[in-house]
Amino acid sequence: MTKAEFVESLASSLGQTKSEGERALEAVVEVIKKALERGEKIDLRGLGIFKVRESKARTARNPRTGEPIAIPAKKAAIFKPGKELSALLNKPAETPAP
Repeated sequence: MTKAEFVESLASSLGQTKSEGERALEAVVEVIKKALERGEKIDLRGLGIFKVRESKARTARNPRTGEPIAIPAKKAAIFKPGKELSALLNKPAETPAP
């Protein structure tokens, strides 16, 4: 699903225009970005958790030359699906009746 398709689906489910749906989506995305930037965790029950994971700086080796490479510390946004979403995605497939 593309962003345009998502906006269209959101707008129709809210009974709004596409531009209103797009503004709603942009507002939600902006709130999530700002919270993650502050290092906060966002827990959306039924969907999952957005949070920031930090990795430490480390030294690795170039496999071709064997020379050491410094890998800097970084932060990454991660999403962990909630129980309800995992159950929905992993429910057994229905078998058709013979």
